Amino acid sequence: MSTRNPASVAPKPSRIIIADDESLIRLDLREMLTHIGYDVIAEAGDGRTALDLARKLRPDLMVMDIKMPDLDGIAAAEELTREKIAPVVLLTAYSDQALVERAKEAGVVGYVVKPFRETELMPVIELSLARFDEFRSLEREVGDLKEALETRKLIERAKGVLMEAHGLRESEAFHRIRKTSMDARKSMKEVAEAILLTHEMDFGGGATEPSPTVSRP
Repeated sequence: MSTRNPASVAPKPSRIIIADDESLIRLDLREMLTHIGYDVIAEAGDGRTALDLARKLRPDLMVMDIKMPDLDGIAAAEELTREKIAPVVLLTAYSDQALVERAKEAGVVGYVVKPFRETELMPVIELSLARFDEFRSLEREVGDLKEALETRKLIERAKGVLMEAHGLRESEAFHRIRKTSMDARKSMKEVAEAILLTHEMDFGGGATEPSPTVSRP
């Protein structure tokens, strides 16, 4: 009898809820996400329904339009972050810096500008999932949601410094901060602060920060 190698078993696809007040957008989005291997478990036409579904079904990710009736995508994302349910990728027809800043404050790390293509979705989704895992690691470390959000801002800036100075990818920069934290037995916040202080002493300037992942046509 043959045995299956556990390493050969495909991982379970991420479970996604989609929300947009335009049914045609939801249809296109469902087809695209399913085609690239995700599991669309529910959909909603407004922000309040999307939030209720998220609380009930506990998805891995939410993909939501930024402008929806009842509750917009950013307000829903803020609730999802506060309740630690799932990361959010926003869909928007606008590339507005004020909206980007509001989205960042709400905990959103990825958004896609309409009209979008199938190939643009996966990188944004995967990075959003990875950053949400980072956020949960931070919260476990500091034990407080507000402090975790502030710590994440420091780490984002420190990652930007490492990426620019050493040509690292974002995931590599985060891994370096986490490894240094473990090796030095210091918190990731302390490591990030040390990186930023060293950067400011060496270059006398502010640190860059990775922008929310944006996919444009």
